[in-house]
Amino acid sequence: MNEGLMQIKTRRSVRKYKPDMVPKEILDQILEAGTYAPTAMNRQSPILIAVTNKEVRDRLSKLNASIMGTDSDPFYGAPVVVIVLADKNVGTRVYDGSLVMGNLMLAAHMLGVSSCWIHRAKEEFERPEGKEILKSLGIEGEYEGIGHCILGYADGEYPKAAERKANWIYHID
Repeated sequence: MNEGLMQIKTRRSVRKYKPDMVPKEILDQILEAGTYAPTAMNRQSPILIAVTNKEVRDRLSKLNASIMGTDSDPFYGAPVVVIVLADKNVGTRVYDGSLVMGNLMLAAHMLGVSSCWIHRAKEEFERPEGKEILKSLGIEGEYEGIGHCILGYADGEYPKAAERKANWIYHID
């Protein structure tokens, strides 16, 4: 089987991470892969915020957990959180950002880094705390949170693929 297809078939969401930081040179490759995701009319509406600062990461975790109604770490201990946001004025922002998330997760897997898509970025960046993060980075405009791509190294056994459901694919010949 083609190596690229094998990478797609073997990527899994990881929900327990070691505290070890992803090296900057590997993180930069993952982030760059995100920028090559297709976007409608090549508008490139998404932006990425890579959070490696533990204090900021922990603040985001608490905010995300409060939205979810819990006090657990929704980032499962991952040391890196990549926030994907997209321009609210672009009608395809959710699709564009979703493709970025897919590229980030596949690139991470190809580079030996585990990942998982964590929701509630939309709600985070509608709140004053989220808007303050954007302002502190000098990001202007209206952005919608699409998702968090958490990154790190799996703590424990790598998840196995579930059986594929019946009737997933239909053909019209």
